[in-house]
Amino acid sequence: MLKKLLSYVGKYKKEAILSPVTILGEVAMEVLIPYVMASIINEGIKKGDVKHVAVMGALMVGMALVSLAFGAVAGRFSAVAAVGFAKNLRKALFEKVQQFSFANVDKFSTASLTTRLTTDVTNVQMSFMMFIRTAVRAPMMLIFALIMALTANARLSLVFVCAIPVLAIAIAIVMTKAHPRFKKMLSLYDNMNGRVQENLIGIRTVKAFVREDYEKKKFTDCSESVRAAQVNAEKLVIMTMPFMQLCMYASTIAILFFGGHMIVGGDMLTGDLTQFITYVTQILMSLMMLSFLFMMFVISRASIQRIYEVLTEEVDIVSPENAVTEVKNGSVSFKNVSFSYFKDMNNLALDKINLDIKSGETIGIIGGTGSSKTSLVQLIPRLYDTTEGEVFVGGRNVRDYDLESLRNQVAMVLQKNVLFSGTIKDNLKWGNAEATDEEIIEACKQASAHDFITSFPDGYDQNLGQGGVNVSGGQKQRLCIARALLKKPKILILDDSTSAVDTATDASIRKAFRENLGDVTTFIIAQRISSVKDADRIIVMDDGKITDVGTHDELLKTSEIYREVYDSQQKGGDADAS
Repeated sequence: MLKKLLSYVGKYKKEAILSPVTILGEVAMEVLIPYVMASIINEGIKKGDVKHVAVMGALMVGMALVSLAFGAVAGRFSAVAAVGFAKNLRKALFEKVQQFSFANVDKFSTASLTTRLTTDVTNVQMSFMMFIRTAVRAPMMLIFALIMALTANARLSLVFVCAIPVLAIAIAIVMTKAHPRFKKMLSLYDNMNGRVQENLIGIRTVKAFVREDYEKKKFTDCSESVRAAQVNAEKLVIMTMPFMQLCMYASTIAILFFGGHMIVGGDMLTGDLTQFITYVTQILMSLMMLSFLFMMFVISRASIQRIYEVLTEEVDIVSPENAVTEVKNGSVSFKNVSFSYFKDMNNLALDKINLDIKSGETIGIIGGTGSSKTSLVQLIPRLYDTTEGEVFVGGRNVRDYDLESLRNQVAMVLQKNVLFSGTIKDNLKWGNAEATDEEIIEACKQASAHDFITSFPDGYDQNLGQGGVNVSGGQKQRLCIARALLKKPKILILDDSTSAVDTATDASIRKAFRENLGDVTTFIIAQRISSVKDADRIIVMDDGKITDVGTHDELLKTSEIYREVYDSQQKGGDADAS
């Protein structure tokens, strides 16, 4: 797991290696400074040798400056390496998410993926920076200072030999107890991010129903849960610091006590005791740094696992080897197709679908909420794969196609109309990045969007804002239809994409389709009979099954469901007219 994550250090390996190398220079200077200080006390101050004090003092200052320089350079190298590592890791995560099928995204949830790309990567970045600095500095300081302390006085070194096992046991206990708590905390972060995301996307609905207080309470509850989990996790980590300091101060007191007796007995010089105390402080500080490093690892361990889960997630929809790259025509066939979002044949969204559609046909799809109309058409561009059975496009199984080639020939206008930050033209060019202005205008005219676009001050260069906040629901739908038309696909899928436009505009769009999309297979999912009645065939769906197929006139005679929908809408239309 760590090996895979560290592979994303990439071109920042040089900085990641130079950081610990320069830290070695810093540690060497810091370990030698107490030795020089002892010489000043024992040889200079005690004997009154001013020259020795001056020379050794100058040497000590020089060593301190060199140590500072090494430390500053090491800090810069570690910061560059850590930030670069985080950048590469986020890029890898984002690219992996782009490969996900709808099923993969459903598994993690959008909020969780957002947390993993932000909070989790930041945790790992901080741990990596600590690692390339402290993982070298602390052990080297511990070893060098221990050697120097043993050289200065082996008997007195027994004091911290007793302290080390105590610290090790404390660290082991904290690592064992803290990890599950941090894992729970990050899971609650996912929930909170999901709540924020949902609220911001639906802010207009919140305000329309005057539910601000309700949403505030829900967010307060979420954030309180995160706070409680974070306190529960971090209180263990916080307790380690005072415990470490207690061990350090107790060891220092013991050394002062026993060292003082040695000086009085003539077994030790004052400078040696000062030197020894400094080394012991360095040893105990190194242990504290190691414990802090372990704590950072505990904190980031949950984040590492969550990132690793995304990076190693098996994408369930991929292009096969020797994939077909040409879609010959827009014919579509469903052969004994069953589908479940949960891969469970006992919980099917579609059940035993058999259907043959010729290239260039216009197919209407009608059905109640939950009848799986959208699920059916999402199988055509392989947004999901069938659980059982096969889907054919252009005479070939969709699993045989290169995904990009297949999806380039299938244009979808989804139920939820999504526009992005930028101008109207930028959004339209998602359909075809190379589209000319003439092609863009023609597509917009077919989608009945040209007139309202030209009414904006900047026309096609009008900035839409984030998510298309500057246009109405109906305008957004028409822009999405125009974007799909620019792909010049062999198959066009309109998933309830004219629900927000008036009947006159809907009729105008359908008229443009009849006149301009003769060779394009068109699927129109709609709630209004008027939107599909001119289709070559209309599919009636109920509870994941096809109940009837026929023209408008045929279904009025043979389909009870279709007739009931038609009658209810006709009565509604008469009521509106009166």
